[in-house]
Amino acid sequence: MRTPVIDALRPVLWLSARIYFRVRFVGLEHIPPAGPVIIAPNHVTFADPPLVSIPIRRRIHYMAWDALFRVPVLSGLIRLLHAFPVDIDSADSRATREAVRLLDGGAAVMIFPEAGRSVDGRLGRFKLGAFRLACSRGVPVLPVTIVGAHECWPPGRALPRPGRLTIVYHPLAAPPAADDVRSAARALADSVRDAIASALPDVQRPAAL
Repeated sequence: MRTPVIDALRPVLWLSARIYFRVRFVGLEHIPPAGPVIIAPNHVTFADPPLVSIPIRRRIHYMAWDALFRVPVLSGLIRLLHAFPVDIDSADSRATREAVRLLDGGAAVMIFPEAGRSVDGRLGRFKLGAFRLACSRGVPVLPVTIVGAHECWPPGRALPRPGRLTIVYHPLAAPPAADDVRSAARALADSVRDAIASALPDVQRPAAL
């Protein structure tokens, strides 16, 4: 099922990103056209969700920081784009139930495993929530690397500067076999983090994976 609002905005988003950021998309063949999937990008700027969504021609639901839903106008906009809130500072059972409902229905759900944006462009620690979901529901994860966004829009800068972005869609990562969900989630998180890090420049890779 498509999202009319995003479909209407897609040409404008693509053209703007192409002109302003010289955006390039790599690995589009790895994007599943249907079926449940968790889309897991690294998180660098406020523009990450729409940028990653440009070439994905199916409806995406976004797990988003609950504070954004308290901002007038923005709250209505992100709800229109099928975002749902999560409290990133606690185990949010309501957000988990919503994600389970969506995945069980065959949806694509975008979750940023770092929870918050990187302050220095380096790949941060991953929370296990997205990977527990993937393992408990038997859903694959699509790792996505956003390269160059920190240089264009570092924290503290009001508006982005022109630059060059590359967005890499890696092969799907399937939940591994394990004795328990937590062990499987840890292994899956490590696999996805390795994939995302592999497309980052050395200075933005974590010191240890």
